[in-house]
Amino acid sequence: MRTSIALAVAFLALTTCAALAEDIGGADNTAPPPPSEENTPAILSGTLKKIRDSGVVTIGYREASFPFSYVRKESPLPLGYSIDLCLGIVDEVVRELNGNPTRVAYQAVTSDTRMEAVISGKVDLECGSTTSNLERQKSVAFSSIIYVAGTKLMAKRGSGINSYKDMSGKTLVVTSGTTNEAAMKLLNDKYKLGISIVSARDHEESYNLLADGKADAFATDDVLLYGFIIAKKAEATMAVVGDFITYEPYGIMFRKDDPLMQDAVRRAFETMGRTRSLVSIYRKWFLQPTPSGELVNLPISLQLAETFRSLGADDF
Repeated sequence: MRTSIALAVAFLALTTCAALAEDIGGADNTAPPPPSEENTPAILSGTLKKIRDSGVVTIGYREASFPFSYVRKESPLPLGYSIDLCLGIVDEVVRELNGNPTRVAYQAVTSDTRMEAVISGKVDLECGSTTSNLERQKSVAFSSIIYVAGTKLMAKRGSGINSYKDMSGKTLVVTSGTTNEAAMKLLNDKYKLGISIVSARDHEESYNLLADGKADAFATDDVLLYGFIIAKKAEATMAVVGDFITYEPYGIMFRKDDPLMQDAVRRAFETMGRTRSLVSIYRKWFLQPTPSGELVNLPISLQLAETFRSLGADDF
């Protein structure tokens, strides 16, 4: 017989907002959905079974993908936009496990190791800045789109670099294992641009190669480049230049062919949309000073706003 579900921790990790909306009878309209046939799995399998049996859900995080997933010396845990969204998924998982005590563990991943970490079960959710594309969807699953970015270049001010077309004979750094790396190599080969492309282990190393003069430009997603300029206080020395070279829709990554986890992720985003947590989390990381003090100031894009509306969110 199926046991009843106790409502787990609602959205403390996700929102700093406000009082609950109530109807005239005093019902909480922002509460998670009550237990039902739709949101209560009869027999656990896949990731949910793994989490129930171990009592642990493991979040894969990035060390330098500000403001999506990053670490700071003053914070004992990883933080960021993607981390907050993943904690919303954890809330839904706990609800589906009847409130079973579940500890959140964190495991650092890189662009090169993140997919294998998900596939192998080393992490249950990869919460960073990962592009959801058809090639990757052959191996892993993704949540709804959480952000729409695009490849651009960062270069030093006064360098004369305003586009990839100015990079002939120069050195471009990319981060290993990223879609930006593949795109820039393809562009270089296709148009015979004569760019020397080097791959760094992670975004921090890529930035440092540019800052130290060992590369002439750094190519990655525009929002990450702006994030580096803000976090490094490099507005006077660095600039993001050129048109978009690719478009990159981000998602939360988890294991493929796991229908119970797929449903839990879907319900988590629907709940966050309906309760306005999606909007609150976006504002927290992109329109207000972040918990680590930076101000990104990037309004929500039309593409992302439409995605959020499809999940029940509005009032951006």
